[in-house]
Amino acid sequence: MKKFFISFLATLAGIWFSLLIATIGLIVVIGAAMASSAGSSTVNIKDNSILRVDLSGAILDREPKIDFMNVVRGEEKNYQILSDITGSIIAAADDDRIDGILIESMGAAAGVTQRAAIVEALRKFKAAAPDKWIYAYGDMYEQGDYYIAASADSLFINPIGQVDIHGLSATTLFFHQLLEKVGVDVQVVKVGTYKSAVEPFILDKMSEPSREQQQLYLNNIWEGISTSIAEARGVDVAKVNEWADNFIFTKSTESYIDEKVVDGLLYRHEFESRLADLTGRDNAKDLRYVSTADYAKSTDLSKVGNGKGANIAVLYACGDITDESGDGIVATDMVPEILDLAENDDIDALVMYVNSPGGSAFASEQIWEALQQFKKLTGKPFYVSMGDYAASGGYYISCGADKIFAQPGTLTGSIGIFGMIPNAHRLLSDKLGINTGTVKTNANGNFPSLMEPMTPAQADAMQAYVERGYDLFTRRCAEGRSMSQDSIKMIGEGRVWDGREALRLGLVDELGGLNDAIAAMAAHLNVESYTISAYPDIRQKWYAPLLEAGSELKASFVRSELGEMAPVYDTLERIRTMSTLQCRMDFVDVRL
Repeated sequence: MKKFFISFLATLAGIWFSLLIATIGLIVVIGAAMASSAGSSTVNIKDNSILRVDLSGAILDREPKIDFMNVVRGEEKNYQILSDITGSIIAAADDDRIDGILIESMGAAAGVTQRAAIVEALRKFKAAAPDKWIYAYGDMYEQGDYYIAASADSLFINPIGQVDIHGLSATTLFFHQLLEKVGVDVQVVKVGTYKSAVEPFILDKMSEPSREQQQLYLNNIWEGISTSIAEARGVDVAKVNEWADNFIFTKSTESYIDEKVVDGLLYRHEFESRLADLTGRDNAKDLRYVSTADYAKSTDLSKVGNGKGANIAVLYACGDITDESGDGIVATDMVPEILDLAENDDIDALVMYVNSPGGSAFASEQIWEALQQFKKLTGKPFYVSMGDYAASGGYYISCGADKIFAQPGTLTGSIGIFGMIPNAHRLLSDKLGINTGTVKTNANGNFPSLMEPMTPAQADAMQAYVERGYDLFTRRCAEGRSMSQDSIKMIGEGRVWDGREALRLGLVDELGGLNDAIAAMAAHLNVESYTISAYPDIRQKWYAPLLEAGSELKASFVRSELGEMAPVYDTLERIRTMSTLQCRMDFVDVRL
């Protein structure tokens, strides 16, 4: 027995020692990753350099949190920050060390308005530095990359490359039949004919109101993109649509020149030799490239002029809106952040960048109220700049701004409310053989319940609850936009609008991106030089990734065990973690 205990204790000590070493190892790895993400500020940019705009990987609005699983797997980050790209392009116009810009098409993952912001930055570069050049090269141009690359003075492609132009589409996944098969009913209460966020859980196909709104905003967004391409390539919009309708990716590359899709066919070494001639280098090996990320490290993009005229705070509000947890806009974090900004005497104005499809109605109201407190306590101006989405809850938190900027491709509005309560009685009883017994003191003692459907009285009470939420939402919008509540309700109904329609309807004030909103704020402050300060602080405490690791691993194991049933788990988990009232636009993926 004594030997057993000695052996047991030795084994236990070995396990704890291994765990200690593993934990220390993870801390070291995460620390290294955090140090790497901080980067170096010493980047030497030489004369006759080329600013390389690398269209590859994901383009994000802000630096993300460290991904624990990626750190463990040793995967390198594959993303770029939008402000690094646009800021570098604009700053390079006045930088004598930069001869020109290379746009390299490698298949970037980015939203419509993110790409539009890069296109606008390239236009500003050309206007500010007419003597400099912009060249584009790719083995293949995906449509989103081509939208950007078309802004180049000269656009080249590999002699056996492809250009893919096909127009836009939006796809919605419908889970109703899957939920029906497993025995789950989703009970819905909502306000808004066009509030289609609930449709995937209760319908098998798209409703006509949903199809109507999607067709309108897709047509308008495509009109903007195709017009931009047509103007850049010196053709009319009908020609661009002809490219899209006639499977241009199947055509020979020689025909691309005749069609004005590209300017030349060159193998990469031939293209690089041309760049060498442009920059006065002896050969391609001597080319001096600088990435936008490195350029951003070497240049203080947060300052315009000497930066002393004003300090403009830019508050990033990106992702789903939640009450207390999540990776997006968390009310319990965002509200104190806004109130801290109200107490910050060093800032002169606030611009909030919103890229959100919405989420919790309660959280949206708390953030809206905090922004009103900012205005009331400080008297400082408050603008909003909208990204790809500023819809439903995203519009709720925006509507009180002094001025709202949206891109033409921004999806906004979606002024409506809904709630979803899943009923898994059939799954538990019929599929799994699980029955329940409930004891309660009052008729609604166990409401809401995942085990049984709502009674008529409960459904009526929930509908009244949702309608009160909608009334509050429309009142907030009416107050913020100086419109009548009836007018807001007429353009509300949960309908999603693109930026141009939103401008026509009075939901936004001007078309433009974040840089335009900041420049307008500087003009309002009557300053030509200013400093941009970004919030919230993206730096993480060293132990934060470790705390998040447990839930990530748990979800990974659950999905692995469920196999083909994993989508059901994901769907139910998403519904389960939603707050009761939702200000959220429909789950739709606009494919560019």
